[in-house]
Amino acid sequence: MTIVRVRIEDQDFEVEVGDVSARPIVARVDGQRFEVWPAAPASNGSAPPAPAQAAPPSREPPAPARVSAGARALAPLPGVVVAVNAKPGASVSAGQPLVTIEAMKMNNVIYAPVAGRVAAVRVAAGQTVKHRQVLVEFEPG
Repeated sequence: MTIVRVRIEDQDFEVEVGDVSARPIVARVDGQRFEVWPAAPASNGSAPPAPAQAAPPSREPPAPARVSAGARALAPLPGVVVAVNAKPGASVSAGQPLVTIEAMKMNNVIYAPVAGRVAAVRVAAGQTVKHRQVLVEFEPG
């Protein structure tokens, strides 16, 4: 994998990019896996290629993990919260969708990093979030 530094809205991100000749191209940002499917260039060369289309982030099956003190789900990028699926007191499975953030006209689903009980939800729909802002906290157990 190649490490690339990307700047979005005055925030720097380190992105691990896999083989760019493979389809999809696999990239990781803060441990979250994304698949990018570049559009094919025009066949006659007269028009520029269409912009790359990013597929929704795919999750590799999460390894079972115990909730440790301070376990939480963080925003992997800045954006606007468009949906909150977590509720305080609810039990969640590792990999379960918690929050959806819109960034750069794409919806990014944030998944539970661990199985456990939700202690607090720190965001609401319509709220702007920053990179690494706490979205959901889990009860230790």
